[in-house]
Amino acid sequence: MDWTKQVILITGGTGSFGKKFIELMLHEYHPAKLIVFSRDELKQHEMRQAGYDHPSLRYFLGDIRDKDRMKRACEGVDIVVHAAALKQVPACEYNPMEAIKTNILGSSNVVDAALDTGVQKVLALSTDKAVNPVNLYGATKLAAEKLIIQSNAYAGGKVTRLSCVRYGNVVGSRGSVVPVFLKQRQNGKVTVTDERMTRFWLTLEQGVRFVAGSLEQMHGGEVFVPKIPSMAVIDLARAVAPEQEIEIIGIRPGEKLHEVLISEDEARHTVELDDRFVVMPAERIWARPFGWDWETTGRPLPDGFRYASNNNPQWLTVDQIREMIRPIEIEHAQGGNE
Repeated sequence: MDWTKQVILITGGTGSFGKKFIELMLHEYHPAKLIVFSRDELKQHEMRQAGYDHPSLRYFLGDIRDKDRMKRACEGVDIVVHAAALKQVPACEYNPMEAIKTNILGSSNVVDAALDTGVQKVLALSTDKAVNPVNLYGATKLAAEKLIIQSNAYAGGKVTRLSCVRYGNVVGSRGSVVPVFLKQRQNGKVTVTDERMTRFWLTLEQGVRFVAGSLEQMHGGEVFVPKIPSMAVIDLARAVAPEQEIEIIGIRPGEKLHEVLISEDEARHTVELDDRFVVMPAERIWARPFGWDWETTGRPLPDGFRYASNNNPQWLTVDQIREMIRPIEIEHAQGGNE
């Protein structure tokens, strides 16, 4: 794929992922045009003020809930990276219809706009919380995943292909537990809900590079899952606040002890590559083949395989976690955390 000829639109482009994605594109990939699509004019202004200003960069105000605006934004676009979402678990629980309107109906608008305007590739961001969801956020992301993948059936003779990436918690992203621990340590005590809790973890840069690589590899219909390490949440607390007391306060509603990136049922139609897993649709309801070569290049998974944060062969030590969070600590000390 010749990136220099691509016009790329990113929904939710003013978020943590969006800004890092734009940095990577501008510094290394040099697309013909980058369109930041988001609903907050202040955040767009702040991005410009922070140096996100380049001849190839465009700022487009709009909400993915607005189908007409989404369609207008997709005119002339080759690639859509769909990162916009309501993702705070308590906020989604308290405002369920708002989560559904943005995460599900908004994703439907992205699909329709891409199909109607001839976008070539749509890659949507998902989460480990979409696997066996226990909260509304996870349920809406599961529905959005299914919507994106199965919408390949609507492509027919069109060029549009749609895929997803699914990964775990991003170090220091908006809503991450790291800034919470950093604030708590000032009071001499940090709180952990359960000492057994584990999570998948990756840096923002790892997530962005994984998305870029998946855009190059996708044929349409895949869910790409990176091989990433796990960490124990209590080890994260020890890394952030080694001198402070750790209080166990009990698991919260809508929270899991361990997250899952590939369920046992999905594993039956998933293949393993060196750096990732590729989940293919269990039922390919679209007639025209999209050129998958994963069956030959990938390795089938063993019976009963389950990729969960507590059975992961890769684990982060306290020292490794401390190294990963150092940039966030510096940003927090400077008062720049989100």
